[in-house]
Amino acid sequence: MPRPPADPDPPLLVACALGIERFALRGGDRGGAARGDGPQLVTLRTGMGPQAAERTLTHALRAGAVTERSPVVASGFCAGLAPGMRPGDVVVAEATRDQHADAPETLCHDNGPLLRALRKRGLTVHTGLLRGSDHVVRGAERAALHAAGAVAVDMESAATLRVARNAGIRPVAAVRVVVDAPEHELVRIGTVRGGISAFRVLRSVLPVFYEWHRSLLLPWR
Repeated sequence: MPRPPADPDPPLLVACALGIERFALRGGDRGGAARGDGPQLVTLRTGMGPQAAERTLTHALRAGAVTERSPVVASGFCAGLAPGMRPGDVVVAEATRDQHADAPETLCHDNGPLLRALRKRGLTVHTGLLRGSDHVVRGAERAALHAAGAVAVDMESAATLRVARNAGIRPVAAVRVVVDAPEHELVRIGTVRGGISAFRVLRSVLPVFYEWHRSLLLPWR
């Protein structure tokens, strides 16, 4: 089935939970957007947790912050689940799923350009299922989520993408930077080298979102 045409230049919405995540994303190199020839960027801080993400994004979409076909990216930090993951690795979701075991998945159909652009920058990129949670996941629970097929977990991406997709036919993506992993559990962001590494990577990914946005404006095949 052919996809409907996109808006001529819909704004790009990037949703994150924390102030430090928004600071990193808004401070990143915006490339053409900084010169005024890129898409409009809306950076939305949702607050922590799936309920806050759902509530804040629902309000923003109803208020007309972006159009009904604007791409939505859930971004920020996440916890890696697979052995060998390190702070600063990037996770690009193939799908997201809420914390409930029987929750449906939100598929990310258009993430190929994101994967290619991130790897071109020399970043270590993982892809797969990104699970949602309503609390910080550690230890045995982390291992159980990985055994169930997830590569990473965070508290907002699944709710963000579910709300965005339910509100319109739009591309959605989740791009998260690993801030802690099984062998590198983080205690406090900013006081651990891994947290600083993750911050620097998150600060560098914004141009990739613009490249993705431009790829979506090409004629759909």
